Parts: sequence; structure tokens; C-alpha cells
Amino acid sequence: MNITSLIMSSSKFLTLPTDLSFTFKAFSSPDIRNLSFFSNSSNPFFTFSFQSHKFKFHFPFKTLHHRIYPSLLANPPNASPPLADDHSQSLEEAQEAFSEFLQEFGVSHKDSTFISMNSPRYLRMLVDGVRELDELKLWSSWKCQGKKLDLDLELLGFKEKISYLALDKGDNGKVALLESAVGLSLSSAMNVARYLSAETLPGLIDKVKYMKEIFFSGSNGGKLLGKNARRMMMHLSIPIDEDLQQTLSFFEKIEARRGGLNMLGSKDASFLYLVESFPRLLLLPLESHMKAMEEFLKNIGISKELMGNILILFPPIIFCDIEVIKTRVLAFKEVAMEEKNVGKMLIKYPWILSTSIQENYKEVLSFFDMERVPKTSAAHAIRSWPHLLGCSTSKLKLMVEEISKLGVRNKKLGQVICKSPQILLRKPQEFTQVVSFLKGLGFDEENVGKIICRCPEIFATSIENTLERKLKFLAAIGVSKVHLPRVIKKYPELLVSDTDRTIRPRMKYLMTFGLSERDVAFMIRRFAPLLGYSIEEVLRPKLDFLVNTMEKPITEVVEYPRYFSYSLEKKIKPRFWTIKARNVECSLKDMLGKNDEEFAAEFMAPQ
Repeated sequence: MNITSLIMSSSKFLTLPTDLSFTFKAFSSPDIRNLSFFSNSSNPFFTFSFQSHKFKFHFPFKTLHHRIYPSLLANPPNASPPLADDHSQSLEEAQEAFSEFLQEFGVSHKDSTFISMNSPRYLRMLVDGVRELDELKLWSSWKCQGKKLDLDLELLGFKEKISYLALDKGDNGKVALLESAVGLSLSSAMNVARYLSAETLPGLIDKVKYMKEIFFSGSNGGKLLGKNARRMMMHLSIPIDEDLQQTLSFFEKIEARRGGLNMLGSKDASFLYLVESFPRLLLLPLESHMKAMEEFLKNIGISKELMGNILILFPPIIFCDIEVIKTRVLAFKEVAMEEKNVGKMLIKYPWILSTSIQENYKEVLSFFDMERVPKTSAAHAIRSWPHLLGCSTSKLKLMVEEISKLGVRNKKLGQVICKSPQILLRKPQEFTQVVSFLKGLGFDEENVGKIICRCPEIFATSIENTLERKLKFLAAIGVSKVHLPRVIKKYPELLVSDTDRTIRPRMKYLMTFGLSERDVAFMIRRFAPLLGYSIEEVLRPKLDFLVNTMEKPITEVVEYPRYFSYSLEKKIKPRFWTIKARNVECSLKDMLGKNDEEFAAEFMAPQ
């Protein structure tokens, strides 16, 4: 009989109103599972109460504490519900028996308690197996691992039967470990456990702990990892080897989850798929291989916090022999100059150590050489944007041809890809759309070519999300379409400057001196680079000198915004003190717009 039926059937409660309310209250009690797998946390239990107008009854459900423990290393996403309330005592006994069973294999009390309390499906299987043998009275004919035992199992207690059934499974606790610490489903755990038959349970526990630490110690939640994974896949256009194929299959499993590739850095979401996709991970020697790999990555400049990012984005690398990896790293000496630069490339693009990328790397170098791109420019482009190495040379050639149509070749091409290597990863039609966009603003092909040499980043941006929005912003502050060609020609970087983090703050700062938005727009029309200057390094010290030392009105910079382009120490101050010594009044333009000979002739000639 359940609790509700018991209460309602008791004569003591016949006068209770029927509108009962249910209240759950959580309390903290010492954590009986102070385990080595995770940090301490409280172990709550519930108090259950029925309330009416005059009565309040409390029923402590202390036996339910096993149902509400938090997940430690990984909470199985498709975990089966715990046993029903009337089976709670059996489950607790099974957990105790299984914990003791695990300790016989050298597992610590803390770890064995964690495993037994976080493998509900495995424990359910054991409990159901004991019940079935009890109900059918089959213990007399039951064999443990194919052998008849010389004792009457019918006479044994429940806990002893659990231990014998666990022994009969033959996995020696490995399946439960994979369920509890990795988060695998029972069927997956059984499949993976077959690979691990020669491993000891304590050794596997150490490996799981180490793997979680090395893969996820520096995780940022996965958003940047997911962004980089998508970028690597998007720009990959060469035949791939088996390692890359396995990596892409792993990505597909994560992508199918809620949150997709943004969950790559979440150990609860992706560690189980790592083990499912690469079960050999748990076969690797801990000291002689995994820690040696960690030391090697550290020596080429990769911090422990970033190692996990590399390993998650390219898991097969961890199976490579250290000497093989060293050879592959040396292959980049021509462009990276030193090993630590290869480390930086690895952080951006872990796939550079795959055989596919290694082979294509030689093709890319030959392609740049054939296009007469200076070696230093090609090397800089590859170092700063190693994703180029996953792009086929036939695709690179299409983009180079489009850029060449604007008169940008050889050394100029090297300058362009040095400044903005990602431009070569664009689709030709995306590039030509930007060219058409600029022509629509009044630029001819020659000037478009000059713009790409000055600011190639424009051609790697979105027309809709970046360029058109910037034009609307400029129009809104008073830079009309008539003035745009002149402004962009003088300072094309304005089109790719961040509006909210760069342009607006500088405008607001100028307006704190009493300038209007219209004044700032007028200044931009006259001197387009104005909003490219740093507030702290340029605007503030020069305005401070103008107002407080030179004692000139702020309107002077509206008439001559080029004032901000001159060096404060080398030109503005020396010329001001020279003029002041002569007690001469002149405008900013007269003071700064002349070359040294003209200035000396007018202001330094003997009086």
C-alpha cells in the first residue's frame, strides 16, 4: 500500500479535508560519498509533508538519498530511472555489495562507492538477475562463468548473490566504470569493455581521470571549439585520410546532440562520444605515451589549458608515436622558423599533423612559388591562417585569378595574402560580389585594386552584415553617398572597423568636448582616418595639449582634423613652442601644414 492510501484509509485522518497540499523540503547532510572523482558536495534528503488547515505530517524519505545524488564525472544522458520505491532497500544493498566487489580488484573505497552509486543500469541488471533466479528457483542449476559452484546459492543472502552475479559478468567492474565515469549506455559500455579485457580496473580509473583532465581542463564550454571545428570543415577541400575521416565521424555524433558542435568542450556531452569513437584511448599507456605526449606539446609552447582543444579537434593525434609527430612538426620549419610557431599553428588548426594536410602543404608551397609570391609573405600567411593548408591548390588558383583581374600580382599578391590570408578561402563569387559592391559606390577597377592592396580584409567580409551596415551608419551621422568614395579611398579600413567597440566610443569622446555629431561627420569627410586613432594614445593627449596648453578652441580641430595625424612630441610641441616664443598667432593648419623648410622660412627667420 502506498503512502497516500495508507493515510486516507486510517481512521485518524477521516476528518481531513480533501484539498491536501504537498511540500518537499531539502536539507543538507554530510556527503557519504566524499569521492575522489569529484569535489565534495552536500547529500540532500527530502522531507515530505501533507498540510491541511489543522494538521501537518512529515515523512522523512531517507531511503531515497540514492536517487538524488549528483553526477560526478558524467551523467548518462539516457540513464534509466532508478528502481521503484519498494525496491530501494534492495538497490542500496546491491550498491554496497557491488562496492565491496570492486574493492577486491584494488579499487579504493571512494572510487568503488562512486561507481556503484552512478551505474544504475548495471545495478538494475544485477538486481533483476538475482530476482529472476530467486523467483524461478534456478540457483541450484546456475553456473558462475560456466562452472558449477560447490555451495548452495539458495542459502546465500541477497548481497552475496549480487557479488556472484557481478563476478559471472566477467568484466570485473569495467562496464560499470564506463557507465558511471564515462556516461556510456549499458550496451555501449559492454562493447567498449571488450577492448579493455587486459586492463586492470584501477588502471582504467586512473586513465579516465587523466583523460578528463587533459581533454577538458581548459575547456571554455565549447563555443570557440565548435566555431573552429565548423571553420576547419568548411575550408577542407582535399582528399582526407583515415584519421580525418574518424574525426569527422566524431564531429557528426556531437552535431546530432542538442547544442551541436558547441558542446565539444563539455565533458558530460562529448567525452562519452570520444570513448565510443576512439575506444583505444583507454588502451594507451599512461606514463610512457599519454604523459610523454603532454610533455612534447608543452615543449612546443602549448599550455595544458589548450592541449585539450587540440586533442578534441583532432583526437587521432594522441595515438601517434611521438617520433612521428616530431617529424611532422619539423616539416613546417620552412614557414614556422621554430617549433613554438608550429605550436601556435596547431592551436589554430590541429589538422596540420594529419597526413592529408602534410601532403597538401607541399602543394601549397609550390603553388605560391609558381605564382611568384615572396616566400616570406607565403610563410606569414600560412602561420597566421594555417587553414589554407586544407584547401586544394585548384581552389586557391581560382581566387588568385580573381584577384589578378584587379592588377594585383606577384609581390602585391604577397602583400594582400600576408595582410588577409583568409581572402584566399573565399568563394570566387563572394569575392566578385564585393568588387561589384565597390564599383557601385563609384570606384573603377584600378581603384578597387588599390583598395584591396590597402585593406584586403574588406573582401573577406559579408556585404549584408558588415559593409551595408557600415554605409547606413555613416549616412546616419552625416557622411552622405556623395562623400563616400573620397572617405573610403582615403581610409578603406573604416568599412571594417567595429562600429560599437571602435567608432562610436571615439565619436562620443570627441563630443564630450562640445563637438556635435555633425561636426564629427564634417571632420571625417575632411580627414577619413580620424576615427581610426586610439583615444588614450592619440585623441586624449593631443586634445589635452590643444585645449590646456595651446589654449585654442576645440573648433580648430573641426577645421583642421589632420592635426591628429602629427606626432605630439616630434612636431606639434616643438612648433608650438617656437611660435609662442615669437609671440605669433596662427592656425593649426599654418603651424603644421607646412614642411620644415617652409615653416623655418616663415617662423624662424631672423626678425
